[in-house]
Amino acid sequence: MPIRLVVADDHGLLRAGLVSLLNAESGMTVIGEADDEHSAVSQTVEKRPDIVLMDISMPDSGGIEATRRIKQLVPEAKVLIMTVHEDKGLAQEAIRAGAMGYILKRAIKSELVNAIQAVMRNELYLHPAMARLLFLQTQPLQMPPDPRLIPEPFEQLTFREVEVLRLIARGYTNNQAAEQLHISVRTVEYHRGNLTAKLNLRSRSELIKYAEEKGLI
Repeated sequence: MPIRLVVADDHGLLRAGLVSLLNAESGMTVIGEADDEHSAVSQTVEKRPDIVLMDISMPDSGGIEATRRIKQLVPEAKVLIMTVHEDKGLAQEAIRAGAMGYILKRAIKSELVNAIQAVMRNELYLHPAMARLLFLQTQPLQMPPDPRLIPEPFEQLTFREVEVLRLIARGYTNNQAAEQLHISVRTVEYHRGNLTAKLNLRSRSELIKYAEEKGLI
């Protein structure tokens, strides 16, 4: 039996290329395509694929939220995140959401095929660059940590939270930010709440000043 896949990516040309590549691979067949979070979930529920190849940055709430919903609705479906973001925080968030793999879009064909086969065997797959990042992060310290080396709150922000912070700092309202990012206003409010909690900043002026310090505007 071939490995049955759903490919979820909002970039039409890239998605078409992935579909063509995977269908040409022996032992794999693409049975569905999606261009946003909702269609990724609905295609998975309808088609029941073995694996969902999921872009992390898609309209609506993004690939991580889609992964959470898929694991709730179709727990047997395995999710392989594919992204341009070499971000250990995003990788950890994706795995916590239920993803079985995290591969970078700069990977070559053989790496993608290996990743799909590993996930199909119920093995966790990390692109080598991400594995190194996570390995270095989890190494035990041999002495009490220097407070200067403790990661600052900005490093704990997710990719989407940084996007929301940038738009807030540029004067976007919640509605305008939602339209710009192709997500719901409620999702913007959720990310904004996370920002204020993680950064301990309450007012818009404090968020703007912080964003300026980080070079976001």
